[in-house]
Amino acid sequence: MSSVPSAALSSRPAASSRAGDIRLSVEQASFAYSAGENAAPVFTLEATTFQARQREIVAVLGRNASGKSTLLKLIAGVLEPLSGRVQLDGFETSRLEARIRAQRIAMVQQESQLLYPMRAWEFVLQGRHPYQRGLRFETTADIAIAQNALRQVGAADLSDRLLQEISGGEKQRVILARALAQQPLLLLLDEPTLHLDIGAQVDLLHGLRQLADANRYTVIVVTHELNLAAEFADQVVLLHGGKCLRVGSPAAVLQKDLLEHVFEAPLEVETGPMGRPRITIRGQEPLP
Repeated sequence: MSSVPSAALSSRPAASSRAGDIRLSVEQASFAYSAGENAAPVFTLEATTFQARQREIVAVLGRNASGKSTLLKLIAGVLEPLSGRVQLDGFETSRLEARIRAQRIAMVQQESQLLYPMRAWEFVLQGRHPYQRGLRFETTADIAIAQNALRQVGAADLSDRLLQEISGGEKQRVILARALAQQPLLLLLDEPTLHLDIGAQVDLLHGLRQLADANRYTVIVVTHELNLAAEFADQVVLLHGGKCLRVGSPAAVLQKDLLEHVFEAPLEVETGPMGRPRITIRGQEPLP
């Protein structure tokens, strides 16, 4: 696997060192999928608790089928917790009216299907739909917000390009711009670095760090990229088999014994130049 040079990454102080009110509160939230009304659950995400402030990036880590996407859907309000609750600024996300929820929470999926060809600015403009009522068309202000969102992610030059004609990294920037056009409080990203080369991965996470700081976003990122999480996240939530094993700073969570247990691989964890963990497979280059 490719390595990530430490000098290329942006480090942050621990979350606890920055003041700010709690924006997202996940309190003993759980969920269970079942095959039918009287059937036993086929998967259960057990009670999970953590909090996040403005300007924080929280990385959710774990193997496949550990509950990462389920947790993201609970936070988004798409699923209602079986127990516990998820609150955004004091409001339970699953009980928000759909239009209001879309104004406050933007979710970036792994893939965004296109039903017909469209230019980047038209795609980003879809992020303004939660603010439109009835058959009202987009306003000049909506278009300006969409164009500004493209500038924020460094994709202004892609505005008139068809999405089918741009690279994977460029498309990921445009997808993120659509989320920014919603002007949300909370950004949720499900494997945003999937299919990106290492340079594009670093650029995307560095951009998220800058966006969170400049716009006071709270960002939740589901990812498999351990070292990117270590460098950019303020907090890490580690899931395994539907259980929340640990929540805390990257240094507190990304520890050798715990990671070897979760990922079933011989790992080494060292401290990088900026005091952040660096994870390697024993005898190999650093993990991405």
